[in-house]
Amino acid sequence: MIINATDLKNNLGKYLRAAAREEVIITSNGRKVARLTAYEDAELAAFHDNYLREKAVLYAQYPRKAAFEEFLQLTESSDDRFEYIDGEIYMLASPRAVHQQVLGELYGLFFNWFSGKQCKPMLAPFDITLRRFPEDKNLVQPDLMVICDLEKNLNERDYYMGVPTLLVEILSESSRGKDSVKKLDLYMSTGVREYWIVNPFNKDVTLFLFENNDVLKNKTFTNTEIIASYTFDGLEVSLKSLFP
Repeated sequence: MIINATDLKNNLGKYLRAAAREEVIITSNGRKVARLTAYEDAELAAFHDNYLREKAVLYAQYPRKAAFEEFLQLTESSDDRFEYIDGEIYMLASPRAVHQQVLGELYGLFFNWFSGKQCKPMLAPFDITLRRFPEDKNLVQPDLMVICDLEKNLNERDYYMGVPTLLVEILSESSRGKDSVKKLDLYMSTGVREYWIVNPFNKDVTLFLFENNDVLKNKTFTNTEIIASYTFDGLEVSLKSLFP
């Protein structure tokens, strides 16, 4: 956009707003003498680019081996989210839109179904500590969980220390292997009853029922099927509602 100095003087507010959308060139006596640009937008864009580069470098450092005490120090000093599985720290990437849409739909369905019942659905970020044996410590943040013993297993700091009955993980590009292999084994061997793996890429959901540290049942729901919980009779989710 090109304007003259008189127009700028008479309509400063108008052209300041216009500069947020496009560059405004100011002329005087027919010569280009100045320009208005969205300074803050450019500055924020540069900050955002630098932030993303720093995050990419940081994310590339994980997973890495570390003691559980180092993991706790890291989580206390950082605003980022981490998990600790089998002696390794994993940094959690920011979820994408499809992940949040599926999570929101599932949580809404779970919230309504469990309303008035003893068991309660909970959303990430919510720390879950799991142990295969007393000295073994793993800390994860499942996307969605159903907890049936919340009040009995809160410690003095109001953190939940029990084992959820049902856990849900929604796959992302960065979490496929961890959720499908490492977390499957962890949940199976630490007392979790039921595990849902939601795959937005294939638009399917796989359910596992665990018993005695092994898989008792499993099924992958596809197309227009109705997902039916093994543990909670009547808890059903239409695949159409998750992947319209």
